[in-house]
Amino acid sequence: MAVFRRWRWLPRARLGQFMHSEASAAPSDDPVASPASLYPPVVASLTAKSKIAKVRRREEYYKSIHNAATVEEKLAIYGKRQRRKYVVYPQTWAINADRWYQHFTKTVFVPGLPASVSVSEEDKKDSLDWAELRSLVCEVLLQEHYYQRKKRPKLFRISDQGPAAFMTQLVPQLAAHLASLNPALGSPSFIDFQPDVHFYWLRGETVVPRGHRRGRIDPLRFQIDDKPRCQIRMRKQLLEFEPLDYLGPGDIPVIQHLPDKLPLFKRQYENKIFIGSQISDPCCYGHTQFHLLPDRVKRERLIRLNLTDQIDVPYRANAIGSLFAWTGAQAMYQGFWSEDDVTRPFVSQAVIFEGRYCAFFCYQLNTLALTVEADQNNPRRNICWGTESKPLYESIEKHDVKGFNDEVLAQLVKFLLNKPKEL
Repeated sequence: MAVFRRWRWLPRARLGQFMHSEASAAPSDDPVASPASLYPPVVASLTAKSKIAKVRRREEYYKSIHNAATVEEKLAIYGKRQRRKYVVYPQTWAINADRWYQHFTKTVFVPGLPASVSVSEEDKKDSLDWAELRSLVCEVLLQEHYYQRKKRPKLFRISDQGPAAFMTQLVPQLAAHLASLNPALGSPSFIDFQPDVHFYWLRGETVVPRGHRRGRIDPLRFQIDDKPRCQIRMRKQLLEFEPLDYLGPGDIPVIQHLPDKLPLFKRQYENKIFIGSQISDPCCYGHTQFHLLPDRVKRERLIRLNLTDQIDVPYRANAIGSLFAWTGAQAMYQGFWSEDDVTRPFVSQAVIFEGRYCAFFCYQLNTLALTVEADQNNPRRNICWGTESKPLYESIEKHDVKGFNDEVLAQLVKFLLNKPKEL
């Protein structure tokens, strides 16, 4: 049977603008049957000055880092944007510098050491020949003291002639002596002397005060350029002290002022991330760092100024800054960064000397998400354990070391005997 068709005339329509009464059908609700979009999605401009454009530029930047094929490319893209940044000096004598460094690195400080590296009575009764170890340390002390007396040191170079040479000789000899008990100190490890350690990160925000970008919000950028006296690297990672989500006792200080008040100063140069070796080096995990405080940190001067509470501040500031940079760089060598946080803790140790005094520290990196966006729902905190400074000996008279402290030697040996779980 023939179907009746008729043409409908549209009012105010021009010639040829007619619609068949049966041509238009209702749109289909089936998503499979609907045709694909003929146009690309509407996105914000990459060059505009709007807030949505800034968000898109940041997303494209993050996407380029995520899509990097290798760690070298990822670090190159991460540090490509050069802006003025605060240069953090681990060795500082500023008042309460450790509290500032805790805020910069999201680190909580816990007095004492973890149970796994603390010296117990069983360790003192171990099969180690403590008399031989004590003789080894005293021999190195007397040798460096003899050469130190032969020539008067230059101004502010006393530590380079005495304690620095003592550390340079002591660490390899102790490591070689204890290699039979800790295989990680043998051929699988490597000792660096005065290596370069760098780390770059973002933490917090500020408003640009002046210039053509006045009023805009910028992240606070930080860079640590460290140079320990020596450090031990190995192929396998040290065993974690606590679980990844362990918060630790105490709170992290919140500093409301800009880092200029510490004081810290801004510079602009290449953003570096470096653990002391290239990414291809198999010894890419840290064991222990050995630092020496500068001569300007005078214990007698602080006592004379009635600032006895500031005596251990340089030790804590040095440990937090140096170990955060070292463990953070190790984590980024494994492909982690602020928008792709760590899935396992990274652990390192440090021994800090000041003349005849020394202190011991352990650090566990639990998070790299320190930017404002990444830190909004991030309960993790980095943790630093540390002891107060103790003298290794009282004095050196003629050819004898007076008042040698066996507890300090036992703690140093305990640090060096710390080994990965697999060994």
